[in-house]
Amino acid sequence: MKNFKNDNLDFYENIDVNFDKACELCEREFSHNELINMLKSGNIPEKQISALKLDSVYDDNEVNILLSNLTGCDGKIREAAALKINKILRTDVSKKELFSRYSAEPLGKATIDINANICRLVIDSAVLLKNYNNFSKNYTEKVVLYAQEALKELSKFIFRDKKYVINKQLFKLYWCLEALNFFHNFVPDNILKEIIVECASQSEYTIREKIAQLILSVGKYDDILEKLKQDDNYYVRQKALNH
Repeated sequence: MKNFKNDNLDFYENIDVNFDKACELCEREFSHNELINMLKSGNIPEKQISALKLDSVYDDNEVNILLSNLTGCDGKIREAAALKINKILRTDVSKKELFSRYSAEPLGKATIDINANICRLVIDSAVLLKNYNNFSKNYTEKVVLYAQEALKELSKFIFRDKKYVINKQLFKLYWCLEALNFFHNFVPDNILKEIIVECASQSEYTIREKIAQLILSVGKYDDILEKLKQDDNYYVRQKALNH
């Protein structure tokens, strides 16, 4: 297969050829080793389709190849990899221990992907590995760090800052809070309280709504929850009231 590469893309020769080749890849049958090799060093369509076609992973090397496609590559590859990881973990319990040894860092990074579908799939996958203490501890440390970084950046912004820059940090914070809803038991109380207090005062209502949800999961900080029950935003109030 003849590939064309430039600084930004890794497709075939042009859009038409790329589409035809992608369709051909979808229709072809590949051995397991061929799929792993494409996932490791193929172009964008090859990596995407190999991730979707892959039946499972069987050793440390294959797990790491799949995990490596969660970050630092095209969004179509990242989403396909996230989907496959989630499917493997849901359908093959025997693979959980294998993933738990290597996936804390890549799943942590992918939790704040710019694609919400990836964030959701990754958090769902992390929850499936929650019973592995080392994984949960390391994964939660990453999520807490990203939440703290987002809060720090948000504290610097002024009204003249571009909205997309602010929204980027809010998006990261939102998905960190979603993850912490499941992993708050692995966060030291003092750090968790700092995050909750700061987020409860954010102007963006979706963050306050997530904090109401988190407080209900934690079962503490009733004083903050009472304030959220009187919030100006309907959705925040409803969440705080556990509706």
